[in-house]
Amino acid sequence: MSIFIAGFSLGLSLILAIGSQNAFVLKQGIKNQHVLAVCLVCALSDATLIALGVLGFGAIVAQFPQIETFARYGGAGFLTCYALLSFKSALTQRHALTTDNSAKASLAKTVGVCLAFTWLNPHVYLDTVILLGSISTQYQPQQLLFGAGAITASWVFFFSLGYGAKFLAPLFAKPKAWQVLEGIIGIVMLSIALSLLL
Repeated sequence: MSIFIAGFSLGLSLILAIGSQNAFVLKQGIKNQHVLAVCLVCALSDATLIALGVLGFGAIVAQFPQIETFARYGGAGFLTCYALLSFKSALTQRHALTTDNSAKASLAKTVGVCLAFTWLNPHVYLDTVILLGSISTQYQPQQLLFGAGAITASWVFFFSLGYGAKFLAPLFAKPKAWQVLEGIIGIVMLSIALSLLL
C-alpha cells in the first residue's frame, strides 16, 4: 500500500501546478459546460501517458528526443494562440453565468481543445512519461502499483477541479470576474509558451 501512496503523492504533486490544462478544466467547470467529457479526456489521457511511462516508454522518448522537440514547438504555438484569444476575450467580451446556452461550445470543439492542451504540452510527457516512468523503476517488481497510485491521483484531481469549480459560479455571475479570469488564463498560457521556447 505504501507504493500506491508514493505513486499517488508524486502524481498529485506533479499535477497540482497551475497550467494550461488545469486552467481550461477550471474554466469549463465554472461555465458548467461539458465538464464530464473534459474531466474524462484529461484523466484518461493522463492515465495513458502514466501507463506508457511505467511500462517503459520513457526509454523510447529518451532515445528519440525529436518527439519532445515537436511537442515543445507545437505546444508553444497552440498556447500562444489560445493566450491571444483569452486576452481578446478579456478586452472585448462581457461574459456572465446565465442559463442561456446559446454561446455554449460544441462537445466536439471542447474535446478537441482539451486534447490539444493535453497532448501538445511537453511538460505532460516530461512529468508523466519520463519522470514517473523512471521513478517507477525503483519499485520493481511492483511498479504497476506505483503507476496505479499516480493514475488515481490524476482522476481525483481532475474531477475535483472540474466539479468543484461550480462553487465559484456566484462570483463569475459578474462579467468583470470573467475578464479577470480570461486575463489570468492568457498570462499563464503565454508564460508557459515562452518557457517552452526558452
